[in-house]
Amino acid sequence: MWPPSATVRQLLRFFKVGMINTLFGYALYALMVAIGLQLFVAQAVATIIAVAFNYVSYSRYVFNGARSSKVRFLLSYALNYLVGVVTLAMWAAIVPSPYLAGLLAALVAVAVNFVVLRRWVFAPHAAGARIDPPRPPSSRSVREAIDGASCE
Repeated sequence: MWPPSATVRQLLRFFKVGMINTLFGYALYALMVAIGLQLFVAQAVATIIAVAFNYVSYSRYVFNGARSSKVRFLLSYALNYLVGVVTLAMWAAIVPSPYLAGLLAALVAVAVNFVVLRRWVFAPHAAGARIDPPRPPSSRSVREAIDGASCE
């Protein structure tokens, strides 16, 4: 089944963009911790800055053309932040490194984020939504259609 379906391509784009967004957010968090901010303050500041970056990257690259709701996006990130804080508190109690605790919390938040963005913020069933722009047929498929055509 190659090339992959539009959904699989979207999922792959989500993972690529998600890794970039996660690295961006984690780098902000690590920078804030390195300059001396308390880890929960660092997470809050990093999250606020990363939300704008994430909206642009998801809406333009992953869910291109899908109708979105900025309010739902902000609410999804509020939920994402709460998930991140809870998991950060859990990992901080178990893991001695605030850097590792932040990374582990981010991984949990990413999984939750995909489900919420896909199903609620950039819902594919929204009017006018599309996952991928249409692609022209390959020259091979055109040749096969012509070869298989009947003149009767």
